[in-house]
Amino acid sequence: QVQLVESGGGLVQPGGSLRLSCAASGLPFSIYGMRWYRQAPGKERELVARISSIGRISDYPDSVKGRFTISRDNAKNTVYLQMTSLKPEDTAVYFCNAWRGTWDYWGQGTQVTVSS
Repeated sequence: QVQLVESGGGLVQPGGSLRLSCAASGLPFSIYGMRWYRQAPGKERELVARISSIGRISDYPDSVKGRFTISRDNAKNTVYLQMTSLKPEDTAVYFCNAWRGTWDYWGQGTQVTVSS
């Protein structure tokens, strides 16, 4: 069965950095596009980064552009989200997502809290 397991969340001060990881199993990871989403309390889930199956294409919304970087290691079946210059408004549960055509899988999420 497909599993996506996020890790690396936690409490960080404004201006700090975190690196999230998402380890995938049970699927041919290298043919799936990968995305990171986040959801803050009372808000809709928001896409924050996506990367193509072989990692050549990535894009970000303006809210995180220049601060977040998505990458992947297909040999380790893992996708990463490097987050820098974190702001309180980045506080949310972060989810990874694997997608290919009609196939769509989600992790359970990891909490990121940015606060002094």
